[in-house]
Amino acid sequence: MQDLRRIIWLASYPKSGNTWVRMLLAHYFMPKGKAPDINNIRQFTTGDARQDIFDAAVGGTYHADSPDEWIHVRQKVVAMIAASKPNHHFVKTHCQASKYLGIDLIPPQCTAGAIYVMRNPFDLAPSFARHLNTDIDTAIEIMLNTEAINGTESGIYDAIGRWDKHVSSWADAPGLSIHVLRYEDMIDHTARAMRDLILKFLKAPLDAGKLAYAVKATSFETLKKQEAELGFVERPAGMDQFFARGQSGVWRTDLTPEQVARLRDGFGDTLTKWYPELMTETAEFAASG
Repeated sequence: MQDLRRIIWLASYPKSGNTWVRMLLAHYFMPKGKAPDINNIRQFTTGDARQDIFDAAVGGTYHADSPDEWIHVRQKVVAMIAASKPNHHFVKTHCQASKYLGIDLIPPQCTAGAIYVMRNPFDLAPSFARHLNTDIDTAIEIMLNTEAINGTESGIYDAIGRWDKHVSSWADAPGLSIHVLRYEDMIDHTARAMRDLILKFLKAPLDAGKLAYAVKATSFETLKKQEAELGFVERPAGMDQFFARGQSGVWRTDLTPEQVARLRDGFGDTLTKWYPELMTETAEFAASG
């Protein structure tokens, strides 16, 4: 039997920094000047929601009318992606690392490891609302929904579920080799966060010059400028701008005390584990309403 444990998943809840990490890795590992722009990132890595791969999996034009149809085709898609390169390679996903309708969303037989990009739910909520072209209260409802699932018109889905369950499905997955990156740490100390990822998890040689170049070439303003000039093929329909602010702490102006309280009440245990520094401030903010 062929060993297909080749995928290193780049996993995240939507709007948590996945695209930024993909661009950083591309600019570090590809020859200088050869790294793709935001619209050609598939030259370096791929994703598990590509229409062309689903088409290839069914031998025609893929279309599913339900998640039940999708999950069965997905198994073939993931195996095809794993087999597409002879060694370890990165694959983007927004799915949980759990079972859906009794089937593994992240098949162990195709998985070498995972990088999980996490963003605090207070900053995530307004960004996710823009992503969905909806209001913040609706975005929070989705983040609190265990059954939350996003889909394309052709029936390719992301089984995202609740934010806290998404986090634990990856961060606490038994037997999974995983490295957790907090978006906030990436913003504050980009080079340090990438150095730890490269050395401690990927076990790759560290080139300080290449790392400095990758950080500079993928600054938020650079990516924002690329989107303004070239557009962004991954930007959802109805969304004005994918790269909007790229900051942490925007919840202080974007959320109401009631919205902060809902997120705290819903995700308290996970917040205490991963974002203890926010607990006092958000409690005081929620109480101010």
